[in-house]
Amino acid sequence: MPQRRMRAWLPTLRTPASSRRSHPASGPAPEYSMDPRAEETPRSAPVEDSVVDAAIYIDGRRQEGVPTGITQLHQRVPRRPGAMAWIGLFQPSESQLLAAAEEFGLHELAVEDAIVAHQRPKLERYGDTLFVVLRAARYVDEVEEVRFGEIHLFVGADFVLTVRHSQAPDLSVVRRRLENAPELLAQGPEAVLYAVLDAVVDGYAPVVAGLQNDIDEIETQVFGRDPGVSRRIYELSREVIEFQRATRPLLSILEGLEAGFEKYGTDEELQRYLRDVADHATTVAERVDGFRQMLGNILTVNATLVSQAQNEEMKHLTEASYAQSEEVKKISSWAAILFAPTVVGGIYGMNFDVMPELHWAYGYPMAIALMFMVSAILYLVFKRRGWL
Repeated sequence: MPQRRMRAWLPTLRTPASSRRSHPASGPAPEYSMDPRAEETPRSAPVEDSVVDAAIYIDGRRQEGVPTGITQLHQRVPRRPGAMAWIGLFQPSESQLLAAAEEFGLHELAVEDAIVAHQRPKLERYGDTLFVVLRAARYVDEVEEVRFGEIHLFVGADFVLTVRHSQAPDLSVVRRRLENAPELLAQGPEAVLYAVLDAVVDGYAPVVAGLQNDIDEIETQVFGRDPGVSRRIYELSREVIEFQRATRPLLSILEGLEAGFEKYGTDEELQRYLRDVADHATTVAERVDGFRQMLGNILTVNATLVSQAQNEEMKHLTEASYAQSEEVKKISSWAAILFAPTVVGGIYGMNFDVMPELHWAYGYPMAIALMFMVSAILYLVFKRRGWL
């Protein structure tokens, strides 16, 4: 079976050189010491270089002929209900993200999390802006791996800023879906948040199916006494735990959104959509919890089967050793029996002229009788002890 590895395509920005020079003795902050990112975009690159798509929507309709620059785009958003800007960024550098944050007035703590990446899924509110972190997942069947991506969303009253740190998921699909449903997109930034949440949760279904198939294969391996199954159980358990870290916090995120329905006047139809996402997320979380428990049970069963196999092997070895011991006893007994007459015969077979009883008429019968008597006594002794 192919080796399984957990791969997260989540680059992390390095501490800027200016920051390092200002604090030469303190070293990088803990959040900057995480996994290294690929080489950062030059600081001189404008934020527009990281923009995948940007548009203004009024009543769910995309407005054509608007500028693509973030500053100009934000300034062109009409200050009225039903109007918003949606900007999508892909792996922006620190300087690019800071430029966007300055334009939209984003909180520095949320921006820091978006720069560093590798965040757990969460929902934070900074004034009128929601900061949401989501971890998307996809199952790669060819190598039997779960690969993760990370999406950060800044949801304001009249804008949505999405920051994507990985190739997947492709938010252009989400954008097209909403543009084809203007009545839903007219609900504003919350509709975008719902669509992204829905896409992320729907992306979990193939992962769940792939993990279920892997568990079924592992069960077959366990009862087939495959010696390599223990490693596969361990590696799959790591994947399930990582997947659980991505899915379980979603329930808290959706609960937090639901708690604010009345306070922030969320549309009833959008509420239904978000509750549907919550139902799907709950199902996924329950399945993942079940996977983890199943793998624990499978590991226990495998350990039991291995122990039984070892006990059976030890039993066979013990039986073989006992049989060998019995054979050794028989051989040793007969060797001892035959040794006594051999000694007597060997003594009287010596060619010496002066030996006791050498010329005695009864010497030969006595020697023969002695041989048989010693042999008989040894045979009875060994027979009584069960050696023969």
